[in-house]
Amino acid sequence: MFSFRGRGAARLAAATLVSGLVAAGSIATAVPAFADDAPGMGGVTAKLGGMTEDRGAVQITEKDGSSWPVDGGLFKMEVEGGGTLFTYCIDLRTEAKRDFDYKEVGWEESSLHNNENAGKILWILENAYPKLSADALGGKLGVDLDKKEAAAGTQAAIWTLSDDVKATPKEEDAKKLTEYLLEKAVQLDEPKASLSVSPSSVAGKAGEKIGPVTVDTNAETAKVSVAAGAPAGVTLVGKDGKPVTEVPKGSTEVFFDVPAGTADGAAELTAEATTKVSLGRAFVSIDGPSQTLILAGSSESTVTAKASATWAKTGAVPAVTVAKDCAKGGLEVIASNEGDEAWTFDLKGTSHTVAPGESKTIAVPLAEDEAYKFTITGPNGFEETFEGVLDCKTATPGPKPSETPTTEPSTEPTPSTSPSTSTGTTGDTTGGSTGTTGGGDLAETGSSNATPMIAGIAAALVLVGGGAVFFLRKKKTAGN
Repeated sequence: MFSFRGRGAARLAAATLVSGLVAAGSIATAVPAFADDAPGMGGVTAKLGGMTEDRGAVQITEKDGSSWPVDGGLFKMEVEGGGTLFTYCIDLRTEAKRDFDYKEVGWEESSLHNNENAGKILWILENAYPKLSADALGGKLGVDLDKKEAAAGTQAAIWTLSDDVKATPKEEDAKKLTEYLLEKAVQLDEPKASLSVSPSSVAGKAGEKIGPVTVDTNAETAKVSVAAGAPAGVTLVGKDGKPVTEVPKGSTEVFFDVPAGTADGAAELTAEATTKVSLGRAFVSIDGPSQTLILAGSSESTVTAKASATWAKTGAVPAVTVAKDCAKGGLEVIASNEGDEAWTFDLKGTSHTVAPGESKTIAVPLAEDEAYKFTITGPNGFEETFEGVLDCKTATPGPKPSETPTTEPSTEPTPSTSPSTSTGTTGDTTGGSTGTTGGGDLAETGSSNATPMIAGIAAALVLVGGGAVFFLRKKKTAGN
C-alpha cells in the first residue's frame, strides 16, 4: 500500500494539500490517456477579467518616502465550470493580466507564506467590503461611504499589510475606513481549501487497496469517481472496503480498489463539489506573470480535483508528487516506489534511487522567478514532466509613474518579445488581446498615460522582477 513516511507526509499535507498545481501525469503504455489540462490537486480555476466599478484612487508611499498614485478596488474573475469570484490585489507592483487563468492555492504557496500579517488581511476581508456593505461600514464610521470608497479603503488596508507600504485613499471617508481596519485587525487562521486531494499520485499492486488519497472539502458533500478509461473493475472504496461515490465535509480517505489479476496500468480519481470558496484564499496565475490576488467574495462555484494511481505485478511501481516549498525557495519532489525492485531516475542531472517500499523527499533549489522544466521517468512507460516558474515574493520597489493614472484596462498591445511588468496602462474598459498570452494588461494597479516615459517605466519594472507566477503543470508526451 502506498504511504508517505515521516517528514514527507507532513510536508505534503502542508505544501500540496490545496495546491491544485500538479495535474495528473502520463504513463506511456497500457494506461488510459488523462487530460493534459487536468485541474490537479484541487481548488477553483478562474479567469481574470477587469476591475469592477468598485474602485478608487489610492496614494502609495514607499519606505524611502517616494510616492505614486494607483487605483485600488475589486477584480472580477469567472470560474471554470461556473461561478464568479471577487478579489483584491496582494502583489502591488506586479501588473495584472486580463484573461489569464488563476488557481486557488494556500498561503504557503503564495507571497503570504512568510507574511506575519496574513491573518490580519483575512480579518480585513471578513470585516470590510464587500463582505459588509458600504452602508454598514459607513454606519460604523459615522460617514456616508459609497461602494467605490469602501473598495478603495479596503484595498489600501490590504496593500499596507501585503506589500509593506503606506497606502492612503484619496477620499477622506475611504481613508477613515483604511485607518479603522488597520487599527482593529487581528490575526485569524488560514482558511481551508474549497476542495483538494492529497497526494496527487499513489502506487501499489493489483489485488490491494491503493492509497489513501485524502479528499478535503468545505462543501457539504463532494462527488468522487473513477475517471473514464480506467480498467474494468477498478473502483473507489473507503477504509472499510465499501464503495464510495460521495464524501462529506471535511477530510475523508479513499482508496483505489484494483481487482487481483488486473493488467498493469493506471486510473484517475475525480472529485467535484459546488461550494463557495473561503474568503482569504490566494490565487496565483498559471499562464505567466500576473498579480497574486486574494479572495474577497464568491458565488457558488464548481470545483474539481484529481489524483492518479499506478500498479504493476512486478518490478518498480513509482509515484511522484511535487510540492512548492516557498520557505526553502524551491520545489520538494516526493518520489515513492511500491514495487519489489529498486527504481532509479534522473532529476536535473542527478541520479536518485528509491528502494522497494521507500519514499524519498528531494529538494530542488530554485532562484526567485526562475523557470524550470524536468521529466521523471520509470518502468512501464512511466513519464511525468513538471514545469513552471517559482514566485514566492511580492515584487520589489522600483520606478513609479509620476502622473495621475487612469482606471481603464489597456487595449494597447504588449510586445510578445518583452512583456511589460509595469503596473498598468490606459485604455478601454472592454480590454482586448495583446501580444502576451492572455490579453490586455490591467491599469488598476497604478499607472499614468501611455507615453514614452511610461514605456520606460514598464521596462524598468521588468528589470526589478515583476513577479513571475509559480505553477506546476504535468504534460503528456507525444504518443500517449
